[in-house]
Order: sequence, then C-alpha cells, then structure tokens
Amino acid sequence: MARPLPDPDPAFRWTAAAWGPVLTCAPLDAIARHVFTTRHLPLRTSPDAWRDVAAAVGVVPERIARVTQVHGAAVRAIRRGEAGGVDAARPEADALATNEPGLALAVQMADCAPILLADPRTGAVAAVHAGWRGVAARITWAAVEALQREFGVDPEDLVAAVGPAIGPCCYEVGEDLLDAFRAADTPARNLDRWFSWVRVDGGRGSLRLDVPRAVREQLIAAGLRPARVHVAGLCTRTHRDVFDSYRADGPAAGRMAAVIVTPAVVGRVSSQ
Repeated sequence: MARPLPDPDPAFRWTAAAWGPVLTCAPLDAIARHVFTTRHLPLRTSPDAWRDVAAAVGVVPERIARVTQVHGAAVRAIRRGEAGGVDAARPEADALATNEPGLALAVQMADCAPILLADPRTGAVAAVHAGWRGVAARITWAAVEALQREFGVDPEDLVAAVGPAIGPCCYEVGEDLLDAFRAADTPARNLDRWFSWVRVDGGRGSLRLDVPRAVREQLIAAGLRPARVHVAGLCTRTHRDVFDSYRADGPAAGRMAAVIVTPAVVGRVSSQ
C-alpha cells in the first residue's frame, strides 16, 4: 500500500498526472497553468519525460523553454514573438520570464527552491531556480525586476508559488555559507532569521539555512504582497519517497521540474 502524500500548505493541492502525483498552487492556478513534479517522473533517465511534462501543462514539447542552470542570478527574458528555438539554445541562467502566450517555462531542482510567478494583469510569468547561491545573489529580486523592466509588471500584482525544497530541519551547512552571504552584503537582520544553530548535547551544534523563508522574504522585499506569496512547506529530504533530494541521494539524485505556462487570456487583478 502506497504511503499517503504529505500535507502541503493549504494554498497547495495534490493532483494526478499520467505518471503520478504533482503539486499545484490554487491561487497561481487561477492565473496560469503550472505543475511541480515529483520523483515519480524520472526526468534524468526517461527519454519521454519532457513529453509527459508538456502534456501535463497542455503544450507541445517544443513549447517548453529551459536554461542551463548555473546557480547564479541571471534571468533569460523571452519577449512575445521571440520563443522560436529558445529550448535548443539553453543559455546559462537560473530564471526565465516571458509574456509569450502558450509558452511554458521550466526549471529543475533536487532540494533547491523552485519559484513560479504570474501577473494576472499583463499575463507575464517567470520560473526561478533558487539554491543558496541564488538566494545570496538575490535571484528572486532579479526575476521580479526583469518582469518589471521587460513586461511592465507591478510587483504588487504578482502571485508567487514556492514549491517543495529542503527545509531548515535538514539543511545543515557550514559557516562558509554564512560568510558567503555576508560577502554578498546580506543585512545582518536577514542572516539572523535565515540561519540558525541547532544545539546538540548542550553545545552550539549545527548551522542550518532556511531557504524557503529567505525566498519568501526576498520576494516580499522585492514588492510582492505577503498574502500573494505561497510556500508549499514540504521538505524534499524529509519526504524523499515523494521528492528528489540531492542531500539524501547524492550525485545519483533525480531531478524534478517546476513548469508554468503563459496564459492566452489575461484576467483581472484580484483585490486580495
């Protein structure tokens, strides 16, 4: 008998794809079709996996734009009419943004935080891959700024969904990461919230990093309304039977995808 799926934040819900469970965010789903896949879809080993992803979000595989992720803060903007051949190019970046109707944007992860953004006023969307290096480099800010600059988005209109990622319960890090955030001019007040020491046997213990919290706070600082930033609250390492986790499985770990499709019809901005 299969184990029950873990309970996400109430804004999220489990749905069924052809290969197994996927996660969606209800407030985001009201604007743009999207999915967060699970380890049930073997993206690294199945030659048909991306076709399955395309089918799940209602596009053909050629309409999925991807990048070569490098754990940085570069954003690839795809303007309306420029989508041809972008998947084949696979430029180095860790976020994509577009206003091209019917184009899907995808990022991959296995512990890093996947972020999907959508604007109900302009129809522009973004997909972001945020590991600790991306958070330190403010990839979230870069994505929001790209949506503003390229497509006239007001950050207050954006709805964000932060999918499953490794949580502070399991993300033990070294003090070199804390030094890296300091070197990136991260305010001390942020470091005090994002990093914590877990005491062991009365000692100082191990240092933990809360990437989902950091991502949420960066999105709000970039101008998003707090009520429109939704975090799944599921740790990929804790639920390794459902999600791919590099911390759990090492170099052999699979990859999951976060995918969002630019809506063909632009809706109205919610008053919430």
